[in-house]
Amino acid sequence: MLALPMRNREVSSTGCIAMRIADRQCTFCDLIHGAGEASICYEDADSVAFMDIQPVNAGHVLVVPRRHFEKFEDVPAELAMHLFRVATKLVPAVKKVSNAEGINVVVNSGAAAGQDEPHYHVHIIPRCTGDGFDIPLPFAGSDMPDRTLLDATAVRIMTALRDPVSALRRVNLDDRTPQPTDNSTRAA
Repeated sequence: MLALPMRNREVSSTGCIAMRIADRQCTFCDLIHGAGEASICYEDADSVAFMDIQPVNAGHVLVVPRRHFEKFEDVPAELAMHLFRVATKLVPAVKKVSNAEGINVVVNSGAAAGQDEPHYHVHIIPRCTGDGFDIPLPFAGSDMPDRTLLDATAVRIMTALRDPVSALRRVNLDDRTPQPTDNSTRAA
């Protein structure tokens, strides 16, 4: 396996300063800044993909943003979509090279979900029948709720999506400043 140092392509000086503060406890940030070895299989200005050093199966790849974000909800939407576009490019190659019968594309966001590194990442896991790894869905330990409970939860999610305070927070996460409205065109 070829181990290449990662190159830091962060261009924003403020982004670099903020990242260096966050990097102190982040193995992936250390790798991105060249403080360790990684077997890189893809990289661009916003992301890097490298081989997992504790793979489920040979060919297990991690797709990582170059900027530090801890959890899924911290990642700007456009960057999250980019990371999944990268995963989409990598999946056929990983499947072919590893002779996999299937692929899991997995995100563990937060400790309760099994996230073991405090840097958001997407797993591409090649799978073969009988490999011993499993993500059992549907979960055998859950009871099917009645439709009323499912409908009530769906309404709560729709309401949360329409919450104006949440919308403002999403704008800030995307590093965009809300544009002021032009009142000069309004009739008095």
